[in-house]
Amino acid sequence: MIDPSPWRATVLTLFPEMFPGPLGVSLAGRALATGIWQLEARDIRASATDRHRSVDDTPAGGGPGMVLRADVLAAAIDAAETGPERPRLLMSPRGRPLTQARVEELARGPGPLIVCGRFEGVDQRVIDGRGLEEVSIGDYVLSGGEIAALALIDACVRLLPGVMGKEASGTEESFSEGLLEYPQYTRPQLFEGVPIPEILTSGDHAKVAAWRRAQAEALTAARRPDLWAQIPPKPANRAGRQKTPKNKTDG
Repeated sequence: MIDPSPWRATVLTLFPEMFPGPLGVSLAGRALATGIWQLEARDIRASATDRHRSVDDTPAGGGPGMVLRADVLAAAIDAAETGPERPRLLMSPRGRPLTQARVEELARGPGPLIVCGRFEGVDQRVIDGRGLEEVSIGDYVLSGGEIAALALIDACVRLLPGVMGKEASGTEESFSEGLLEYPQYTRPQLFEGVPIPEILTSGDHAKVAAWRRAQAEALTAARRPDLWAQIPPKPANRAGRQKTPKNKTDG
């Protein structure tokens, strides 16, 4: 039996006014308005117990900055009442890198609860005690987890059925097969003296597909050797060598 419930993102943040933000426009915004997915932004401060609505304190052992308190955040997570079937994520620069494969997995599920950290971090006891999966969108530090959460949600929402106009839009793009996307062209036919590669206007779909695959391989090998290293090697040619992708731009 298919669950009729829409995909749902529950976000715990100190700045709920940041949502939906860019998720309220374009494809994600239209899908949100039509009920394909739902968004709930919950204020962590609502779970504070003192009159100042304090959510942080100084780090144990000393050091700069402040740390988000375990008791307040745990109460906020519990108040969200998300079931065990929903992943609990913490946007954190020390988390595992977010990949397209993980995005696809999240998009197939009921939708995550996402904790947006602030200050110097989150008390480790609530990470462990509430089973938070730390997720990173890159090797850099943001002011808080909200922008990272927006990126994660957008990546998931665009994969939901009915969001993108064509199913192929989600399968012929960067990372769909572990490769970067091939170069794209459109009119005018000639721009600043540079034409569209002739093969793309040849009408030969097999040759176009082969050209695009070669371009994707060449770009991945040049720009993301880490990804290229994970691509299974091609069968050796008659000379017993592996073919190396060439970055061609013509037919």
